[in-house]
Amino acid sequence: MTDPVFGITIRRDANEAAVPSNALMSVVGICMPFAKAATATQEAFDAAFPVGVPVRMNSNDTTRLALCDPDSLFVDAVEGINAQLGPYQVAAQLVVNRVAQGADIAATIANIVGSSVNGTGINAFVNAGADLGVYPRLILTPGYTTQQFGALTGLALTTQGTNMTAAPDVAFTGGGTDPNKVLPTAHAVMGTGPNAQKVASLVIDSPGAYLSAPLNVTFSGGGADAGKVLPTATATVEELANAVCAALPEVLNKILAVAIVDGPNGLTAFTQWRETLSSDRLIPVTPGIKRIDKDGDVVTRPAAPRIAGVAVRRDYENDGRPFRSWANQALYGIVGPEQNYRFSLTDGSTEGQEILAAQGGIIVRGDSGDDFAIADGGFVYIGTDNLSDQTIWQQYHKVRGRDFIELTCLRTLRQFLGKFNLTTQTIQAIVNTVHDILAKAEANGDILGFKCRFDPELNNAQDLRAGHIYIDAQFEEAPVFRRLTMTSRPYAPALQATIDELLARQNLVS
Repeated sequence: MTDPVFGITIRRDANEAAVPSNALMSVVGICMPFAKAATATQEAFDAAFPVGVPVRMNSNDTTRLALCDPDSLFVDAVEGINAQLGPYQVAAQLVVNRVAQGADIAATIANIVGSSVNGTGINAFVNAGADLGVYPRLILTPGYTTQQFGALTGLALTTQGTNMTAAPDVAFTGGGTDPNKVLPTAHAVMGTGPNAQKVASLVIDSPGAYLSAPLNVTFSGGGADAGKVLPTATATVEELANAVCAALPEVLNKILAVAIVDGPNGLTAFTQWRETLSSDRLIPVTPGIKRIDKDGDVVTRPAAPRIAGVAVRRDYENDGRPFRSWANQALYGIVGPEQNYRFSLTDGSTEGQEILAAQGGIIVRGDSGDDFAIADGGFVYIGTDNLSDQTIWQQYHKVRGRDFIELTCLRTLRQFLGKFNLTTQTIQAIVNTVHDILAKAEANGDILGFKCRFDPELNNAQDLRAGHIYIDAQFEEAPVFRRLTMTSRPYAPALQATIDELLARQNLVS
């Protein structure tokens, strides 16, 4: 079609503020090993859940779930998520990556951690957007986040020994009774000159694993000199971070996700575990939970999938926007916490409050007879924090909310790239688009306020000529309400009001 010689030509121009394309924040990613059901064929199971290949599915996909061992932690995780869904919610979206079961717990954890180079284990989630059309932004590895092991971190000579004609052998004993314990190895380096026939230093060859008690260092050999004196040494054993939790932040930062991780039960164990971790994308919970299995027996299971289910429900209640805390929410489908924590709304010196002070999340019982309990009944999750060391980002809903806004801006503004020249109208349309996204967040109570502008300090003629502009978007997420201080004092004017009322009545009578 050519333009008319005598007539009107109409050209449509879409250079206006764009409709926001909201990011999807409630997809749950699960990475773990699990076995097939006894009634399933290996071929069908491998086809549904190929090892190392993420699969997108819904949590009510009974055909696929029927292929899985009903006693597995994976099926428990899916059931735990489903139990928390709210009215009108049928299922949660999942991205599942089945990894191989290792020969021992250390090997299994290594499979979950995987490799960023090969895109295996939890690193497979980084490619989920391109491969599956969705990124999981609530990550779970249930059953594999509490394990810590001690390892040899220091080996110090206390005496060098004398008259040794060969390097002595170094051996270790002790280290606790963990069935997965692996003792470290080391070797001695002989000195020269003034330190000849003495041990000059000790070198750690392997640090060992799952050490839960002090190590004893012994020496043997050292040559045949009858006058030799073997050296002595002391070993330092330290608790190392859980390998899965240590590896998760790298993946979470790439895809703007958070991980809900189970910590050990009890204040002491939890605190030691927590002190090895720091990330605004790790959200801890303790203790585990108790539930009834398919045979009617009470079993303990990880709590993290239940909290993920609460997160999915809370996002759904807020139109998919992750600006709401999950705290003070009842947990369903459980018969109790694995360990009962003492908790009081008014006393910070209770075990539950002390875990909260360490940025943990807890599950506590309601108690209708306890005025200081969190609820009259049921089992309640309390937790507002992640493991960030920056106070501004310690509330997890703020991190998720900012992720949502930034991703929504990314998804919405990309349609302007390359389609329009960088004119005043284009720039204003971009600013208006970001403004509209933030204005909706403010109207919804997600943020307290915002400022959005064409940045006057950063923008310059050279960048503008190159097609590059700077938008300044400032906004403040609404904090969660978690503490109230009420002043209670006598009110003397009430006494005077009583006197005045009595005098007025007396005057009426007289």
